[in-house]
Amino acid sequence: MIPKLTASAIYSTLGNNSSLIPLGIKDVANSCGLTTASYLAGDKLEGKDRFIDEFGTQAIWLGGLPTYKYLLGKVLCAPKKLDSNIDARILNNKDILKAAQEFAPTEQIKNSIKHAAQNAKTYKGITMAKFIGATVLTAASYFGLTKFRHNYTENQIKKEYMAKKAQMQKVEEYEDSQIPFSSSFSNVHNIKGNKNVSFTGLQSFMFDPVRNLMLVDGVITGERFTHARNKQDFMGYAIKEGSFWFFMYYAGQKISKMLEKHAENKYNKSIDLDARVIECDELKEAFKTGSIKEHLKIFKANKSEVELYKFAVNPKTENLVVEMAKKSDIISMLKTPKFNIPILKEIFTNKTDKIDTRKYIDISDLKGVASKLEKLFGQYEASGENIDDFFKQVRKLKRASVLKNMGACIGALGVIAPCIMLVLRKFGSDSEYQVKKDIEAKLEQNA
Repeated sequence: MIPKLTASAIYSTLGNNSSLIPLGIKDVANSCGLTTASYLAGDKLEGKDRFIDEFGTQAIWLGGLPTYKYLLGKVLCAPKKLDSNIDARILNNKDILKAAQEFAPTEQIKNSIKHAAQNAKTYKGITMAKFIGATVLTAASYFGLTKFRHNYTENQIKKEYMAKKAQMQKVEEYEDSQIPFSSSFSNVHNIKGNKNVSFTGLQSFMFDPVRNLMLVDGVITGERFTHARNKQDFMGYAIKEGSFWFFMYYAGQKISKMLEKHAENKYNKSIDLDARVIECDELKEAFKTGSIKEHLKIFKANKSEVELYKFAVNPKTENLVVEMAKKSDIISMLKTPKFNIPILKEIFTNKTDKIDTRKYIDISDLKGVASKLEKLFGQYEASGENIDDFFKQVRKLKRASVLKNMGACIGALGVIAPCIMLVLRKFGSDSEYQVKKDIEAKLEQNA
């Protein structure tokens, strides 16, 4: 289900390094800025070319992978009657696999996990094929977009050129008449003045949507440089791709860590928990009463990974650490579709109160929630502040860090990078739209 627009949901989503939404927002800013810069630096044709490239790529980039994965999963799993919603990583540990079946929320899911376990080799192969196939198909979709864009722009330039040529001929035919045409003639000729199976090594990419996008981006970047139509095109992509990679995949996490460190050093308050956890009033109450200590003690009594997994997925467990892990989406809850339409039913869902044991639980992330809660509680006890003031500042610091992080990346991608491109074009030696000049030169030669 698309989350409700509560403050905690908004800040949690924007601050999530594994979510596609903040990447999409950054990319929209980047696309708008670069498209505007292209209109200002060149002309309408260059702006249209950039618009198709930026927003067409964005649609493929964000929508291609999940769509192709969904379709390939259904197609490849159907012959063996396998459930494509099962995370193949749960098949790697026999004890966890057994627990996943034991605590499955429904009999159907229990049987689907059992069936996948019986066909583990086949299912892992399907998972690998789905990952490779979706990545290749997404990249191929971009190749198709590039070919369409190049042909479209070339045809538009040819049409504009022929229209100008016809206008010029018309002007020449009537040059001895009394009809004033100097202004029109000047506009026609002033083209220059118009400056316009084993998952080792691949697991982090296969199961992390953001890292999966990095592979697609690598292909797109290589394709853009390889098929740059001239030096100007190449330099535009160098600015675009360099800023994109830096602020999309690197700077965001670094800025986040820097702001978290600042909050801890200056205010002695940790803000590295999910915003939905920090905004939770139930957690605030547990800190106030001190009951969080008992929840942490019970949680940490489970020593092995299997014990922790069983404790986390057991529906009888009532533990605040586990509840906070659910809020952070470390533990996935079972979802029921709102629509019986393929793809749409995967997007529009209602979250239940049952754990979906088909999904993978990263035990290190689960332990991380406990250690972060323990640290934050220790800071609260040492602060001497009342609970309201303490949580008010923690929430304020968390929100500010998310907004500053997003603001810095959006500013760099949507303003600074396009301005650099615009300045280089306006004050460079090739300020005109080079693609247009090249095509018009060929048309002149063939005339």
